[in-house]
Amino acid sequence: MDYLQQLEPLDDNNKALQANVHPLDWQNPLADAKYNLVVVGGGTAGLVAAAGAAGLGARVALVERALLGGDCLNVGCVPSKALVSAARRAAAVRDAHQLGVRCENGHASFADVMTRMRQLRASISPHDSAQRFTELGVDVFLGQGSFTSHRTLSVAGQTLTFAKAVIATGARAAVPNVPGLAETGYLTNETIFSLTELPSRLIVIGGGPIGCEMAQCFARLGSSVTLIDKGTHVLSREEADAAQIVQAAMVRDGVQLELNATPLRVERSGETQTVILAQRGEERSISG
Repeated sequence: MDYLQQLEPLDDNNKALQANVHPLDWQNPLADAKYNLVVVGGGTAGLVAAAGAAGLGARVALVERALLGGDCLNVGCVPSKALVSAARRAAAVRDAHQLGVRCENGHASFADVMTRMRQLRASISPHDSAQRFTELGVDVFLGQGSFTSHRTLSVAGQTLTFAKAVIATGARAAVPNVPGLAETGYLTNETIFSLTELPSRLIVIGGGPIGCEMAQCFARLGSSVTLIDKGTHVLSREEADAAQIVQAAMVRDGVQLELNATPLRVERSGETQTVILAQRGEERSISG
């Protein structure tokens, strides 16, 4: 995915983020004759490795093709927890009547929630910035890195020679191979934080930690959410008792669960997407 998609909308907050983690005017340094360590990937692991080695006196080069800070800053920990925080408070307002507190017009403004998320992300970004790591003694190269031998790497027209390399390129969302999904369009953890309008309906495929987190958040903020999972309960890799607690909380928040279900295909009619799924030997359709 083009990293520029993660910077949408390109408002002042995202411009500030970009200025720190992938400056448009960044000039890569002239490569040293040899580095003790080359780190490929400027996410959490790569940044820690680069800073730690430089702090011990090593000559370090850091190579990043997209946004420094990686998933955690840009499309993971920081934006998701900003969303979780807002959604938790929206749920508290919704349930306040149980304590005798009446909150008139206590709806969440999704646009404001996402603006705050972008503000928080921008405010944290100097800690992961190209400038900061340069000041820590790391040579920061922005561009696509490619190993050309067991001791050399090419990036932006230069060759970096090194003694050791750390590959910390991370991962990306595994998009299920469902016919019609690519054609109808979908969101992942890398694109969902670029939304500026609350979707009235949202279908989440997969009941892992991220799927459950996003399903509950969007339900609390006002979306009609359906989560589809092939297992008998969400969070299949966790203890069943713990998963049931999370599942019950999601149901209380209005998430519709379709378990023991496998998506067969996705169809689109106008603005409506429909997932046809197999569930207990029958075909069903869910629109979102």
